[in-house]
Amino acid sequence: MVSPKPIGLKWRSSTLFIVSTVGIGLFTDLFLYGLVVPILPFILRDRVQLQPDQIQSHVSALLAAYAGASVLFSLPAGIIADRLPTRQLPFLTGLTALLLATLLLFLGQNVAVLVVARVLQGISAAVVWTIGLALVLDTVGPENLGKTIGSIFGFISVGELAAPVLGGVIYRKSGYAGVFGLGFAILALDFVMRILIIEKKTARRYGHHEGGEERNGHTIEEEEEDAGDEDEPNEEDPLIRKEEKVSYKVPPGQAKWIRSFPILYCLRDPRLLTALLLAFGQATLLATFDATIPTLAQKLFGFDSLEAGLLFIALVLPYLVLGPVAGWAVDRYGTKPAAVIGFGYLVPVLILLRLVRAGGKSQVIIYCAILALCGVGMGVIGSPSIVEASYVIQLYDKANPEFFGHQGPYAQLYGINSMVFSLGLTVGPLVSGSLKDAAGYGNMNLFIAALCLVIAVLSFVYIGGKPSLLRKIIK
Repeated sequence: MVSPKPIGLKWRSSTLFIVSTVGIGLFTDLFLYGLVVPILPFILRDRVQLQPDQIQSHVSALLAAYAGASVLFSLPAGIIADRLPTRQLPFLTGLTALLLATLLLFLGQNVAVLVVARVLQGISAAVVWTIGLALVLDTVGPENLGKTIGSIFGFISVGELAAPVLGGVIYRKSGYAGVFGLGFAILALDFVMRILIIEKKTARRYGHHEGGEERNGHTIEEEEEDAGDEDEPNEEDPLIRKEEKVSYKVPPGQAKWIRSFPILYCLRDPRLLTALLLAFGQATLLATFDATIPTLAQKLFGFDSLEAGLLFIALVLPYLVLGPVAGWAVDRYGTKPAAVIGFGYLVPVLILLRLVRAGGKSQVIIYCAILALCGVGMGVIGSPSIVEASYVIQLYDKANPEFFGHQGPYAQLYGINSMVFSLGLTVGPLVSGSLKDAAGYGNMNLFIAALCLVIAVLSFVYIGGKPSLLRKIIK
């Protein structure tokens, strides 16, 4: 007996709704993370009754608890997700952890409770980012991953960059109740959307297909078309050109721990490692801007938290506009141009930040203009990492379907990506803050520019495969 179709099956399983839900989920995670950061010192002072000289160390410990939990739980979340029949259950579990974390932060009266809250927040981040990105790939397929990820990252960057300032402003106006009231409202919207999701593979059981039956994140018709084109590589679409399967074949007789966690075998591939480095670089840049813009604006221009928050508009708007465009370009022309041009472009732009001086309106305009140029670069580098890593893993999965299982190792991949991204979010403020204090803002940006240069060079060598010139030299 066939069960009746769920109400709203068509729109609940549509690509737009599923991708929007993932976007809201990732936005919620970053937004709530940033929203509570500026009020942590006040929680420690007013509720926990810590002495002023103890607050900074405890704030750092709470930030580290979040990052540490996210790093530790990202890979296990991916492994579990790849072994479950559905993505929705772990996706909801991650939100439950975030809800509990926010409640504990709202009510916590001692350090231990606050640490537990931050750990739960880190676990939620690990689950949401891992499962969310895997769900996006399941939904749109690898051929549309670039523009989708570009759109999502452009949207969620608003939460990551602007939430700390917004949290400070709301706290000043309405206290804890206003800050956490906004947090719970966003959580409620997120929860409703995640409950309503119907994955495409579930929708197929009710006879609903959107653009053909899917398998491993893309339609069977597309797979058959790709298979028919294998003998004729298409240089116009680098993401689907033919690769030598033997290069991605996993030799038999692998150790038990490799068979249990097959994604680990792929980490020997320099192309995949470079793709993960792109994610680390992107997160480091985001966190560096987040950590330095408010303090620099206060020091050079005398801005308060609200005025400093407005500066983020110059950075975020180009990111929002260019993210989808750059993602389309990645889908069309491959990951190498976006990675090399994006990180290479950021090198001189970051160095230009040395020009900013204390002053009035003219200096503020100069700073906003350079931040906008930085936003352009951030929009370009938003999607190459995820797209490249997914493509490399797809090559391994197609060459070794029995080794990676029915769903493939995609959630495991995004678990590792989440872990690397979290490391970037942790390292960014620590390194930039230390360098800014020790060597000055200009020299700090010189160091970050050097990191971008290294990533651009490695991207030229490895991302999208070795360039033909290097292959000729090696031969």
